[in-house]
Amino acid sequence: MKSAEDQVVEEDASFQDDEEIFFQDIDLLQKHGINVADIKKMKLVGICTVKGIQMTTRKALCNIKGLSEAKVEKIKEAAGKMLNVGFQTAFEYSARRKQVFRITTGSQEFDKLLGGGIESMAITEAFGEFRTGKTQLSHTFCVTAQLPGEDGYSGGKIVFIDTENTFRPDRLRDIADHFNVDHGAVLDNVLYARAYTSEHQMELLDFVAAKFHEEGGVFKLLIIDSIMALFRVDFSGRGELAERQQKLAQMLSRLQKISEEYNVAVFITNQMTADPGAGMTFQADPKKPIGGHILAHASTTRISLRKGRGEMRIAKIFDSPDMPENEATFAISAGGVTDAKE
Repeated sequence: MKSAEDQVVEEDASFQDDEEIFFQDIDLLQKHGINVADIKKMKLVGICTVKGIQMTTRKALCNIKGLSEAKVEKIKEAAGKMLNVGFQTAFEYSARRKQVFRITTGSQEFDKLLGGGIESMAITEAFGEFRTGKTQLSHTFCVTAQLPGEDGYSGGKIVFIDTENTFRPDRLRDIADHFNVDHGAVLDNVLYARAYTSEHQMELLDFVAAKFHEEGGVFKLLIIDSIMALFRVDFSGRGELAERQQKLAQMLSRLQKISEEYNVAVFITNQMTADPGAGMTFQADPKKPIGGHILAHASTTRISLRKGRGEMRIAKIFDSPDMPENEATFAISAGGVTDAKE
């Protein structure tokens, strides 16, 4: 039996070439006259690739201590020479989309709903009330992301940012038993951080970007459980709502850029709130996910989770660019997320 470390096998040569194109190290800017000190300053704030510069505004670069407007213009110009910043045909883009991989949920029915699992270069959001399986799904992904999958997916490491103190390594051991993989290897491949404030949560993303760059192609999944918990604590009342939504938008934009820059899947969980206006519109379910339109538009795929009978849970596609609105039933067992037994 292979351990999870053995299962994180190397990709074939052609995929490696794609990865090299994908990760253009920021150090390459030295050839275009950018000095090492300025490159180091950008790395300290999590900008480690040439694509990362393209994804950062001039204003944000000017806010980095020691970078003047003239330097920023020179850096942007150098990055522009190294990247195709213009348009490409849909055919060319479809070739790039071949690098997208999917991570299984542990349930075939659930996977079918998602078109094979959660995809890379995208943010997948799962929202629901307490006990609907959000954290269990997060723990299951910590194991399934390490297993080889379809279309040459080799498995890889995971970053787990915990905002609610719900991460349990013992739970990973139980799920590892279900998939017949080594406990130690599974736990070694999960990088865990506990976030205490919304600012701390944002700062951790700088570390995540640096880590993804340092071990290019090794990390496959970033989990945040849950995305909104700390924002609810740090910003209260309508008076601070605008600031909260702005900070949230910045975080979600950073997550989207990380997912595309390093070709990783991003899985976030979200809480629910009562909708005071629902009674006026005769909605069947008077609850809605928090985060408002900012979060709704930022998430590529949104999954609604609700309780069924016993250990059964029902997942519904709430919003997706390519999957139809549909439902799937799955179960939560000692081995994590599994198929529901009729």
